[in-house]
Amino acid sequence: MDRQRYLDEDEFRSYELKSDETKVSARSLMKGAGLTDEQIYRPFIGVCNSYSNFFPGHSNLDKIGQAVKDGILMGGGTPVEFGTIGICDGMVMGTEGMKYSLPSRELIADSVESMAKAHICDAIVLVCGCDKIIPGMLMGALRIDVPTIVVTAGPMLPGHYNGERVDVQSIAECAGQVIAGTLDSETYCAYEDEVCPTCGSCQGMFTANSMACMTEVLGLSLPGTGTVPAVRSKRIHMAKKSGMLAVELARTDRKPSDLITKESFFNAIKLDMMLGCSTNTALHLPALAHEMEMDISLDDFDRIGRETPHLVKLSPSGPHLMVDLDDAGGVSAVIRQAIDAGVLWGGQKTVTGKTLDENTANAKVRDASVIRPFSAPYTPDGGLAVLYGNLAPLGAVIKTAGVDPAMFEHTGPAKVFNSHQNALNALIFGDIVPGDVVVLRYEGPKGGPGMQEMLMLTALMCGMGMDKEIALVTDGRFSGLSRGGVIGHVSPEAALGGAIALVENGDIVSYSIANRSITLEVGEEELARRRAALVIPDCPAKKGWLARYAKLVGPVSGGAVLE
Repeated sequence: MDRQRYLDEDEFRSYELKSDETKVSARSLMKGAGLTDEQIYRPFIGVCNSYSNFFPGHSNLDKIGQAVKDGILMGGGTPVEFGTIGICDGMVMGTEGMKYSLPSRELIADSVESMAKAHICDAIVLVCGCDKIIPGMLMGALRIDVPTIVVTAGPMLPGHYNGERVDVQSIAECAGQVIAGTLDSETYCAYEDEVCPTCGSCQGMFTANSMACMTEVLGLSLPGTGTVPAVRSKRIHMAKKSGMLAVELARTDRKPSDLITKESFFNAIKLDMMLGCSTNTALHLPALAHEMEMDISLDDFDRIGRETPHLVKLSPSGPHLMVDLDDAGGVSAVIRQAIDAGVLWGGQKTVTGKTLDENTANAKVRDASVIRPFSAPYTPDGGLAVLYGNLAPLGAVIKTAGVDPAMFEHTGPAKVFNSHQNALNALIFGDIVPGDVVVLRYEGPKGGPGMQEMLMLTALMCGMGMDKEIALVTDGRFSGLSRGGVIGHVSPEAALGGAIALVENGDIVSYSIANRSITLEVGEEELARRRAALVIPDCPAKKGWLARYAKLVGPVSGGAVLE
C-alpha cells in the first residue's frame, strides 16, 4: 500500500508509533492482532471500557463499547480497546471492600494515562458507569489532555412491586425496617427481587448519575448522556455518534484544555446545586480541576450553593427518578432554563463543536413538577451545603436536599465511634438513642484508609425511623443514596489530628444548615489539653495498595488526590 498517502493526509500523534521504517516491529505486532495497513494508518481512538458482568451499572457496557467501536469505524478511525477496573459500591457496602472504592479512582486514572500515552491514542472514548469510575477515567484523560468524550451506561429503570415503583433506595432501608419491626420478611424478599429490573446505574440522583450529569455540563459528552435510560436504543445511538465524533476530535485535535475553563467547573457546581447531587461531587470535581491545574475548593461549593436554587428532587431526596428527569427534558432542559435565567454560562465549549447554549437551544422543560422553574424552587439555595466551625475548620458537607426540615438544625450529645462497624453494631443493639449525634471518625482517606461510604449506617437509621431524630458526623463519606442529618467529609480528618479526633462521649455537638455552622461545644483550653494528649492510631492497613494510598493521599477538602 501507499503508506505516504496516509501519512500526508493528517498529522496524528499516533504516527509516532507507526510512521517510519524504525517502527516495523510495532506494525508487525499490530498486524499480528489482525489490523490491516488501512487500519494501522488511520487515527487510533482508544476505547477505555470498565465492562463487568457482575453488576448492572456495567453489565451493558459491552454493548455500549461495541456501538462506540462501530461509530469509530464509521468515522474512519481504528478503535483501540482496553479495560480498567470498576468496583460496585452498592455491592461492597458495609464490607472491607468499600475501603477500596475511592482509592480505585486513582488506579483507574493511572490506567487511562498509561494506556493512552503508551499506545499514543489520538483520542479516547471513556465507556463507564458508576461512582468513582467516571471521575477516575476523566482524571486520567484530563491529565494527559488528549481529545476525549465520555459515554456512560445510563440509569436503570424503576422496579415495580405491589402496584408501586421501587428503586434501590427502597431496598437500602429495608434492613432497618425489618429491625424496627415495620417490614415483614416476605416483602423484604420481594423487594430484593424487584428493585433492580434492568441494567444501568442505580435509579436516583446517586453518585454515578450525578457524575454523568457533570460530564454533560462540562461539555465532555453528548446531550442526553446524563439521563437517557440504559435500556433505550437512544443510548446505543449516542454511543455510535460519540465514536464518530471521537474521530473528528482527533482530526481537529480538540482537547479538554480547549473546552474547559474554571468557569466550566463553576457551571458544574451550579448544576450540582440545582439537581441536589451526591456529596461525592465535592470530592470528584476538585480532583478533576486538580488534573487541569485549576483550584476548585469547598469554598466554591459554599459560595455557589448559597446563591443557586434547588430545582430537582430525585431519590433519595424526593419521589422522582432519573427516568422522570429524562422524560421531563433531561439535563439539557435544566441547563437551558439556567442559561435563560442567567445562572449558567452558555459560552462553555463542548465536544460537539458547539457551545452549551447552542447544544441546548431547543431543549424545553416538559414537566415542571420534576424540573421546577426558578420562580418556584424547592429552596433558594442549593442541594448541598458546606458547614464550617471548630469541628470542621476546613469544611464538612451535607446533602441538604435529603434532609428533613426537622433536622436543619440539631444539638445533642456525642456518641463517639472509631469505626463504621462499631457504630453499626451500636445502632442495631439500641445504644444510639433519639437526640444523639453519632461521631464516626478514623474513616477518612488516611484513617480508614480509603474513606468508605456509610450507606449501611444511614440506611439503617432511616429504615428504623431515626433519620429525624439523630445526626451523624464523620470524616468518612456517604453514598448518594444517603439521606438525613448526615454530615461527611469533616476536614481535617481524625488521622491528621483534626478536631473530630478530640470529641469525647457526651460532648455537645451542634450544627445549623442556615448558618452553615458545625460546632463542638467544648472550650479552647479543654481542647488544647485533649490535643496534647492525643494519640492517633496506626493505619490499619499494613501492606498492599491501601497502605500505599494512606501514605500518599491528600486532604479531603482538596478532593483527596494523591500527593
